Amino acid sequence: MGVVIIDGSTVRDFVNEEEQFKKSVEERFAALDLNNDGVLSRSELRKAFESMRLIETHFGVDVATPPEQLTKLYDSIFEKFDLDSSGSIDLHEFSAEMKKIMLAIADGLGSCPIQMALEDDDQNFLKKAADLEASKLSHPSS
Repeated sequence: MGVVIIDGSTVRDFVNEEEQFKKSVEERFAALDLNNDGVLSRSELRKAFESMRLIETHFGVDVATPPEQLTKLYDSIFEKFDLDSSGSIDLHEFSAEMKKIMLAIADGLGSCPIQMALEDDDQNFLKKAADLEASKLSHPSS
């Protein structure tokens, strides 16, 4: 387990590093596309959010949320990602929404650093942002 410290500039720099961000988005999209059809279905996106357990917990403590409320929430998330209302999410739509989410996180963090404990094999976007910043610090440009 490792500890990383990030702030808004760490996240913003990651998003602005277009090649690295694009690669990370493509990897995550491929991992979520369980049937490899090139788009995310409603159930694939829901499984992704369920596996993160962001909605069913409050500061790590399980909370009971009625199934119909969860379904409504997952549906609204899907609709936000499905920009063209086609009933599926393509890579472009996924990338656009992930960029918005990451920039919103950057804005929320501002210049206030936060400390996060992450598993060494964790590959979430915030860990990748911290790794990118660390690589820049250890190999500064001339």
